[in-house]
Amino acid sequence: MPEITRLSDGSDWIELDFVERQRTPEFAMRLGIQMHVARLSLSNTISILERLGVERSRTAVHNWVQKADLQPDGGASPNHVALDETVIRINDQQYWLYAAIDPETNRFLHIRLFSTYTTGLTEIFLSELREKHDVETAVFLVDDAQWLQTALDRHGLDCRYERYGNRNAVERLFHEIKRRTSSFSNTFSHVEPTTAESWLQALAVWWNRCQS
Repeated sequence: MPEITRLSDGSDWIELDFVERQRTPEFAMRLGIQMHVARLSLSNTISILERLGVERSRTAVHNWVQKADLQPDGGASPNHVALDETVIRINDQQYWLYAAIDPETNRFLHIRLFSTYTTGLTEIFLSELREKHDVETAVFLVDDAQWLQTALDRHGLDCRYERYGNRNAVERLFHEIKRRTSSFSNTFSHVEPTTAESWLQALAVWWNRCQS
C-alpha cells in the first residue's frame, strides 16, 4: 500500500529487535511508536493505526515504546553542555527530570528521571554522561542550583553560571517536553516511574532525529 509506505518513511531509526512474533507489520509498529513519541496519545495513535487497517490495543502500542528501549546516541564531543532539571509529575508525585543538551546542535545528550534532586544523583547522571560522550573539556552551563555546581566540581568538570544565552537551550527543550506531555495533562497517571522515563528517553531520540 503506497500510502502506508509514505507514512512510515523516516522511521527506520526505530529498531525492532525485541519483536518475537510478527503479529503486527513492522511499518505499523514503527509508525505507532513514532506517532506516540512525537505527540499523540495512545488513544489517538491506535485510532490512526485502525484507519490503516491495523487494529491494536493501547497496551500493545505502549509496550512497543517500552520494548524499543530508545536512548539518545553517544559519541558526541560538545564544546558546551547545558545542564538542568525540571519537575515531572507521576501519579501526583514529583520527580526530577535531568537533561544534558548540546546548545549548538539543540540535541539531547543524556536524559534521566529521578525521585528527587541531590548532589549524589547529579553525580550518577554525570558519570553516565561521561561514559556516553567526550565532555572532559566541555563548559557546563548551569543555573544557581548548588547541587549541580558541586557535582561538577567533584567530577573536575568546568562549569559556568549562565542564566540566559546558550543555557536557554535546555529551558526550551523542557518547555517542549511539557508541551508534548500535554496529551497526558502534564501528568503521567497509573504508570511506574521507569515507564515514564522510557517514554521521555524515546521522546529525546525522536527530538534529536528532528534536528538532523
